[in-house]
This record gives sequence, C-alpha cells and structure tokens, in this order.
Amino acid sequence: MKSLLKTIYLSIFVITLFLPAKAYPVNGDVKTADFKVEGVCGMCKDRIENGALIKGVKKAEWNKETEMITVIYNPDKVELMDIHKAIAELGHSTDKVKAEKTAYNKLPACCQYDDGAHKH
Repeated sequence: MKSLLKTIYLSIFVITLFLPAKAYPVNGDVKTADFKVEGVCGMCKDRIENGALIKGVKKAEWNKETEMITVIYNPDKVELMDIHKAIAELGHSTDKVKAEKTAYNKLPACCQYDDGAHKH
C-alpha cells in the first residue's frame, strides 16, 4: 500500500512539474481591456493580434467590423499603454496612440485605412 501511495504522489509531482507555467499564474491577477484599433482586412487582423501579443499579454482578439480589440493581460508584467504602443509601431493607430507615418506607409495598400476609401 505504501508503494502505491508513493507511486501516486510521484506521478502527481511529475505531472505538475511538466504543466505549462501559465497554468499557474503567480498572482492570478489578469485584466481584460477593450480599445479601438484602426484596420480594414484579415491581414490587419493578423498583424494587430500578433503585435499585441507582447510579454504579459495572454490573448488578443481584434474584430474587423467594430475595430475593437480585446486583450487579456497581466498588469504585473505589462502596462496597457505598452500594448497600444506595440500595435501603433506596426502602423495601426489605437484610440490612445497614433501610428507614426513611416510605420503606416509600410502597410500593404489594402491595409492603409487613412486613404479615404475606407470608413473612418
């Protein structure tokens, strides 16, 4: 019986040892934020969501129709303004940080939302 208990405890220890770190948040304190990000197409969606996934961001989802992004992040690891800046550096303005013209000009033509052809 002792052998069986040792095997069970050892199994539990080994399993928890190999679980991903994010399964055990340090303080469990995550926040959700929604904000506007300008863009127009599926390529924009990929760029915006990937750009938002900086260290401390757990999830990012942008809606093309509403131009709103929802981010789930750990405020102990990243500030919300850093997420805004990371997206703007890729050429997409947010409601708090305007993209630099040089970054905007690097966007593919179909992604350039300030050309008057797209709603804004």
